[in-house]
Parts: sequence; structure tokens; C-alpha cells
Amino acid sequence: MFPKGAGEREENRMKCPYCTNPDTKVVDSRQVDSQIRRRRECEKCEKRFTTFERVEAAELYVIKKNGSRQPFNPEKVRTSIRKACEKRPISLDQIEEMVNEIEAKLRNEDSIEIPSSRIGDLVMSRLKKADKVAYIRFASVYRDFGDLEAFEETIEKLKGGGR
Repeated sequence: MFPKGAGEREENRMKCPYCTNPDTKVVDSRQVDSQIRRRRECEKCEKRFTTFERVEAAELYVIKKNGSRQPFNPEKVRTSIRKACEKRPISLDQIEEMVNEIEAKLRNEDSIEIPSSRIGDLVMSRLKKADKVAYIRFASVYRDFGDLEAFEETIEKLKGGGR
């Protein structure tokens, strides 16, 4: 029934961008970052072209303190880390790496519903390793210190190695 690409329906097969022939073959395939790069060749006109495939990850949802649910937005994490790292010796590449690590960690969790506190804890652990001042800046907002003593206590823990 399907001579090429068994199981593929006619409209779902990769068509040649030059002649729209649905019969193409993969001549090379390799992983590039989080995508798969495929070199294809049309079996009719014999021209080659490249396609990229990516796995569509399940959408993550953040459970806020008030119980509301919203889609995870890595841009919010990026913005909060940037604010904490303002005028600190942290490059944009380092910030991007932190955001990517946090998102990867969340995607490896058992649930697609993540408490906002889990995200905050992950940000704090990354900032603590990267820059103590940025860590304190983030903690002051995230932990919502009610008084100077709570703030001082966090600083003392940081000085003592987090004990």
C-alpha cells in the first residue's frame, strides 16, 4: 500500500521543495543541539535539501502560590536572573546556560506541573554557585524577607558555606 516510508500517509511525507515529489530519501542524519538535521535527496529530480526535526516537548505548567496554573515561560526565569545579575561579572551566555539547565531539570521531573517554589529553588542554587551577590539579590525578592534579621541570617549562612 505504501511503497516508500511504510506507515506514512501520503500527505505526511516529506516533499521535495524543488519538484514537490513525495518520494525522498534520507542520505545523512545527525544530532545538532536539540534537533535532528537530515540531508535528503529527491528520488525524482535528484536534488538535495536539508530538513530539521525537533521533538515537541510536553508543555510545562507552573503552579503559583495562590494555586493558579500557567504555562512555564523560560523568559520569566531569564528576566529574574538578569535582574539579580545586573552589574555583576556574569555574562549573558552564563545566564542563558543557567536558564537552559533549569528548564532541562524541570523537563526531567516526573510531573509537567511544577510548583513555583521549585523553580525559585533551582534559580537560587544556580546563582549561589555563580555569584553570591546575585544570589542575595534574588533571595531578597524570592524569600520576601520580612525584616533585617532574616536578611542577615541568609548572609551569615552564605558566609558559613550554607550550613
